[in-house]
Amino acid sequence: MATEKITMPQLGESVTEGTISTWLVKVGDQVTKYDPIAEVMTDKVNAEVPSSYTGIIKELTADEGDTIAVGELICYIDTEEPSNRTESTESKLAEAEPSKPTDVDDSMKKRYSPAVLRLAQENDINLEHVTGSGRGGRITRKDIEKIIASGEIPTDIGEMKETIQGSSSTRDETKNDIFVETKAGDIEIPVKGVRKVIAENMVKSKQEIPHAWMTVEVDVSDLVTYRNKVKNAFKKDEGFSLTYFSFFVKAVAQALKEYPQLNSMWAGDKIIQKKDIHLSIAVAKENELFVPVIKHADEKTVKAIARDVHELAMKARNGKLTAQDMQGGTFTVNNTGSFGSISSMGVINYPQAAILQVESIVKRPVIINDMFAARDIVNLSLSLDHRILDGLVCGRFLSRVKEILESMNEHTINLY
Repeated sequence: MATEKITMPQLGESVTEGTISTWLVKVGDQVTKYDPIAEVMTDKVNAEVPSSYTGIIKELTADEGDTIAVGELICYIDTEEPSNRTESTESKLAEAEPSKPTDVDDSMKKRYSPAVLRLAQENDINLEHVTGSGRGGRITRKDIEKIIASGEIPTDIGEMKETIQGSSSTRDETKNDIFVETKAGDIEIPVKGVRKVIAENMVKSKQEIPHAWMTVEVDVSDLVTYRNKVKNAFKKDEGFSLTYFSFFVKAVAQALKEYPQLNSMWAGDKIIQKKDIHLSIAVAKENELFVPVIKHADEKTVKAIARDVHELAMKARNGKLTAQDMQGGTFTVNNTGSFGSISSMGVINYPQAAILQVESIVKRPVIINDMFAARDIVNLSLSLDHRILDGLVCGRFLSRVKEILESMNEHTINLY
């Protein structure tokens, strides 16, 4: 038998790491090539990692809850066929003598996994003085365990804490040094899985993006009248509901074509204005949140958008979302009104430029021609990245969305 490595695969566009939520195998298990061996969660999707070989699991090098970079080792497998690969002269030399400083690739040096941070904190290990054996010089859990076992621990508590607190954005943002007293009857809920990814992404968004907010009121009385008139026949004919949210998505997609600045992303020294309009929508499943994408929303009818909303929501609730379903979002529309919310400030879906919260449609008294009238009013709340966007363009964008929605009625709406 030959021993082969299985590494973290790239599970989606721009995905750089994944968190192992559940191992589906244990050491000694026989697996066939393409059998699922682990469930992995990224900020894009939950997916199963297949085995790259047929053989017997020899060692699991990562624990459940560990965040592993794409291409980094997750386990060893003894294969039934000898490996065709031979050890290179360079790798043999690397074992025989230390690499020269000029040959060291330390591009991943400070991308610490939660397990590495936890072990370093618990054992007062200064990560600045640790040489990583992982890809790009990344420090692995095995590196820390070897240091602990050797007893030669590089300690500098002050520097260590500064290093951990100032490390890259992939560090475990959900952990801190705050002590919370636990009493009888309290329930401790581990932060892992989707909740952990949500926490890390939200902290990253709030830390890196200077948020600003704007809100407008929209009179959608004519839209409500039309939708109530056709919703039953639509459901009977199409087999899925004609939701208000579909009309809002349509209006946003149309306005983004006219104000493409909002369909942008921050890229450090430049802003990327995206050509395609792919709208991310938030879908909740108990304590999990997924953000699948309606592709080319500007090219779709209200009916087509309603179908996409329905299908993506069903896939999310049934655990059937794929990496492709989650990729490519350029702007997010969040249906907070489904929970009865009338005002909220969304956290931007990093690295997008903005997120629009669609609140509840409520009856309000409105003055029309010096007379009170009961109208259907909805608040639209926009959170924007002030590095990319300013109030002027965002105000114009919101005004355009408002204009489109207020003009929707039985004479102007084309469902198909």
